[in-house]
Formats: sequence, C-alpha cells, structure tokens
Amino acid sequence: MGVDHLGLPVREPRRSIEFYAAYFGFDPATARRYPDGTVIVRDGGGFDLALHPVETVAPAPAFLHFGFRQPDPDGVRALLRRMDGDGVPVVEREDGPDYTAFKCLDPDGHRVEVYWEP
Repeated sequence: MGVDHLGLPVREPRRSIEFYAAYFGFDPATARRYPDGTVIVRDGGGFDLALHPVETVAPAPAFLHFGFRQPDPDGVRALLRRMDGDGVPVVEREDGPDYTAFKCLDPDGHRVEVYWEP
C-alpha cells in the first residue's frame, strides 16, 4: 500500500496544473474534471493531484508540506536555480553533505519540498 494521490484546495486549477507540470512532471493531458469541479492530473509515476477549486485558500501551519525526492543533490540544486530564476517563492533552503533541500510555495501558498538525502 502506498500514497497515490493528494488533494489540494486551489483558487485556479489551470494555474496549479501549469505549475506542477512545469516543475514536477505532471501531465496536463491527463487532467480530468469531475462534477464537483475537482480536476485530477497525473504524473509519469501514476501519482495524482486532486485540485479542488475554492474561493480562498487558508494559510496552513508552517510545517505542513509535501515533498518530491530527487535522486541526487544536483537535481535539487538545478530545480532551485530554475525556480529562483522564474521568481517562484522559496521559503527554506539547506545544502549539506547529508541533506539538500528547499521548500517553495505553489500558486496557492502550499509548501512543496524538493529534497535529497542518502
């Protein structure tokens, strides 16, 4: 058994799909809209994001986040450079011998961690 999907409240599903496609490999061609307005989009590994439209997204506690593991620290650093260049808000950074990571904010303020550890 594993975690296969994550549900997120979002103000504009299309904007969220574009963000997760650009940085995390979710495929907009897989997006399916459901009767309640939820849009589910899938990545290449079969993980689904269920994006549910809401008018406002309440701020979450600072620790609340989800993450994407990279196979090596260079992958973390490369994505961080790309996001910095694109103006994506990065709220935490760490680059050490046993843990390289950062946390950014998606368009609705959800904290997303990108990390590597041996």
